[in-house]
Amino acid sequence: MRIAIYGNDNKSSSKVATELSELINKSEVLQIDELNPEVVISVGGDGTLLSAFHHYDDLTEKVRFVGIHTGHLGFYTDWRDNEVEKLVESLENDNGQSVSYPLLDIQVEYSDQGLPDKMVALNESTVKKLFGTMVAKVYIKDRLFENFRGDGLCISTPTGSTAYNKSVGGAIISPKFNAIQVAEMASINNRVFRTIGSPVIIPPTETITVVPKVSLHNVLTCDQLLVMDRPIKSITYGISQRRIYFAKYQHTHFWERVNNSFIGDNLND
Repeated sequence: MRIAIYGNDNKSSSKVATELSELINKSEVLQIDELNPEVVISVGGDGTLLSAFHHYDDLTEKVRFVGIHTGHLGFYTDWRDNEVEKLVESLENDNGQSVSYPLLDIQVEYSDQGLPDKMVALNESTVKKLFGTMVAKVYIKDRLFENFRGDGLCISTPTGSTAYNKSVGGAIISPKFNAIQVAEMASINNRVFRTIGSPVIIPPTETITVVPKVSLHNVLTCDQLLVMDRPIKSITYGISQRRIYFAKYQHTHFWERVNNSFIGDNLND
């Protein structure tokens, strides 16, 4: 089996990556292959795994991901830094088992005649304005839904619903639903301006299109990626035909992840 190791520059992550690499090199059935891996092992936290996902974006349908966390508990990382030997044993006995999560397709059109951008997000995309209020028309399946005014909008996947989306008041959605969620960031609601004022969940048969008032101060994010200083004409979001796959050796159930991340040991209080 071909393995790629993707880590950050943190000292503890580098130590784990080195240990992992040494064990893989000693294995008779595993080998390091950074260019054409079958399994990508992320060593760090959720940010590192997001970076690994985008680094191997063109191989999404061919690889499975495994996350080792070396700091605080990560939402996507099933393995601890003291379980490297156990992980290598699991890799050696792999039978192709996996679990998959939905991804978010993003298509961006610009007003400067530049070619459209196509991106994919694991967590979320946001569109906001650096200075002042963002004004945008929001369409659901090509029908005008609302005229938005506020700081911005967050469009997330089900797994991404636990990230930025949750911090701006969005709902947590199980990844068993192929849905996307739109959450408002500090929307303006008064006698003159009015938005829905609550998260909106969209099925896979529909898309969301955001048409912001053209401004060079509009900023678009795709997970950790950033688009700025381009006049954005429109952004269209929908559930991707692609999915991300995780190797299911000791994969943590989604709601257990939610509990571990946000509730912890308080259940018995």
